Amino acid sequence: MKYIFVVFSLLVLNCKQEKKFHDVAQLKKVVVQDTLVNAILEWQQELNEEYENPETSPLPDRYRKDFKTLDFFKPDTSFVVTATFERTPEAIPFFMPTTTERKSREVVYGIATFVLKGKTHKLEIYQNKALMQQEAYKDYLFLPFIDKTNGEQTYGGGRYIDLSIPKGNTIVINFNKAYNPYCAYNKKYSCPIVPGINSLDIEILAGVKAFKKGKK
Repeated sequence: MKYIFVVFSLLVLNCKQEKKFHDVAQLKKVVVQDTLVNAILEWQQELNEEYENPETSPLPDRYRKDFKTLDFFKPDTSFVVTATFERTPEAIPFFMPTTTERKSREVVYGIATFVLKGKTHKLEIYQNKALMQQEAYKDYLFLPFIDKTNGEQTYGGGRYIDLSIPKGNTIVINFNKAYNPYCAYNKKYSCPIVPGINSLDIEILAGVKAFKKGKK
């Protein structure tokens, strides 16, 4: 009888420990999600400040003078992915077409592979040959992409994400930080055209939405 009591006590103790560990794991998950959401909201605020400032805004004065905020999708941490990152040191630089006659000299720095919404995707990530010569941009990487929202919820020409060269063989892509090219707001800008290979066969319901002229 004593043996049964001891076994029963151990089972109860294990259940309590498992529940405790489970609660801790859930708490950590919530904390991580909250941290990501706060970072996304902070990024949105910084972007709004940039667009409101006449020194940094791509908006023509007629739109900027009444500007309040860009139109964003609600932050969604499911659109934050950790991708495997395969560097491509042998890649040959090429000229990426833009919305004007200018061509942007880029090189495929690496290929990101990740799973999103139950599908495996690959995206090329680029490094600009001119920018890499500048100290402030020596670690800068450029990710342009198109998806199923283009032309409806988002700008028809696709969107961009700014990244930094990772130290390891993975890279975090936060689609909540996807923004429109400047030419979506002002045709005077020359914007790289998204290569067809960076087309995602899903909807990326995250980041900046299409700009609606006159919306405050």
